[in-house]
Amino acid sequence: MPDKDPFSTKQPAFETKELRASLKKFMATEFQDDVSGTTARIGSFGWGVYAFYDYDGEPIYVGQTKEQVSGRVGRHLTGQRSDAVAKSILDPLEVKDIEVWPLPQYQGVTKKKNPSEYKEAAEHLDALEYAVHQNLIAKSRFGEILNEKNPPKPKKPIIPLKSIRGRIVSDRVLEIRSHPDFRIFRRAAVISRLSQGIAERDVKVGLRRVLLVQAKRLQWLAEQRYQALGGDTSVEIGHEENDGDKD
Repeated sequence: MPDKDPFSTKQPAFETKELRASLKKFMATEFQDDVSGTTARIGSFGWGVYAFYDYDGEPIYVGQTKEQVSGRVGRHLTGQRSDAVAKSILDPLEVKDIEVWPLPQYQGVTKKKNPSEYKEAAEHLDALEYAVHQNLIAKSRFGEILNEKNPPKPKKPIIPLKSIRGRIVSDRVLEIRSHPDFRIFRRAAVISRLSQGIAERDVKVGLRRVLLVQAKRLQWLAEQRYQALGGDTSVEIGHEENDGDKD
């Protein structure tokens, strides 16, 4: 029996399929609210803050959502209408872990049905995003993350409470993506696209900061790889090739 025509497949690419499965599994993880004692899937919460981490555990992006966490995060990582991805601020293939800080006390609150409670929830959400943003910057070896904008400082600062963190790549994908040479290539490619976008448009300073942070991250990664292979002591001795030379 002849092999099936590969061009007729309706299955997504391997890594895309694995990502969707791993993301779905993470979003199905149960989270218990310590205040009410209720338990719900992390992806079902409608208010919360999320953060992405790369393969070194480095925090790279923070966001907030007033819709289901699964939908908001999914748009980032599956390429469905995400400004951060469209502008090459965030590379979905660099995300290994996700951390979510849900606000279960505001579940079901909407601007139309609960205007006063909605205002309170929005202020709480903004304060939580600011706190998470500041905490992750403090934990970053670069002192920066890849957000284009800084969240506004809240009137009433809060301390981030309970969160849940999990890996969203399978073992098979981890083996492929975690190789340092692949990661250097991916990061350089993102920088190329980002710098092209900056050159072709009138952009805000925040996007230029993202480019600077990405350049620092690429330099660090390339240096780690270089030093791990021996650094200067392992560089070959000899003359550069010149095809124009004659014997």
